[in-house]
Amino acid sequence: MEKENMRYQEGRRISVISLVSNTLLALLKIFIGFFGSSKALIADGFHSVSDMASTIIVMISIKFSETPADKNHPYGHEKAEALGTNILSVILILTAFFLGRDAVLTIFEGDIAEPGSWALVAAFISIVVKELLYRYTIKIGEKINSRGLIADAHHHRSDAFSSIAALIGIGGAKLGFRFLDPLAGLVVAFLILKVGYEIMRDTSYELMDGRPAKEKIEEIRDFADSIDGVIDIHDIKLRSYGPNYIVDLKIVVRDRLSVVEGHNIACQVENIIIDNSDDVKDVLVHIDPASIHKS
Repeated sequence: MEKENMRYQEGRRISVISLVSNTLLALLKIFIGFFGSSKALIADGFHSVSDMASTIIVMISIKFSETPADKNHPYGHEKAEALGTNILSVILILTAFFLGRDAVLTIFEGDIAEPGSWALVAAFISIVVKELLYRYTIKIGEKINSRGLIADAHHHRSDAFSSIAALIGIGGAKLGFRFLDPLAGLVVAFLILKVGYEIMRDTSYELMDGRPAKEKIEEIRDFADSIDGVIDIHDIKLRSYGPNYIVDLKIVVRDRLSVVEGHNIACQVENIIIDNSDDVKDVLVHIDPASIHKS
């Protein structure tokens, strides 16, 4: 429980920092983009708005995922983090669609104003702040093994890239190539869409109990194989629950073991896996007699 509380506190602290930073950046970019006639900066500002939404979702999902198991959720609530991250991906995809549509309409209408100089300053500030947020968030996300925070970190990095695109577009427009500003807005929309798709792909894989890395399977196999009395291990399955796994596996033992002996071997397998894996919360061991396994 103490470890889970520490994880929430770490996640909450970086989320609050992200939320405050994104709120200030969004207001700055949208305000300057609107009065400075920069479609690219407005799009980048709404990207920061989606960052705000994503940070709030991550905060709520991490908090909810720490709720202990109950009668209706015997395995716990850790999948709430993946569910919240999936909602984030939908927000990103919708944001990208509307921003892209607006940029395309502006390009075809042809009535493009030259952006103001302050738009360049706002885009540069955004690049610096978002890159710092990315580095700090990814560090904490990997430390507490939070898929939500890691996804949010990559969202910060994509926002930094979109601000670079906005900076180039605004600079080009001020040099006389005005179409570059809405074109940069379209590039920003594409970057948001790409991040949204990648987040949805990864979290959907977790929600569908996709197979984790092969290295983790082999690690579980090696632990179980080190127990005396285990002849073979097969049918290892891992399910992701937030930062943790639930393991199901079958072990083969000698035919003539008593029920108590077989149970003791299963308990040893369970204990060695949990004791040596910080990310395994439960292990279910099924026992097969050697004669049945051979047949």
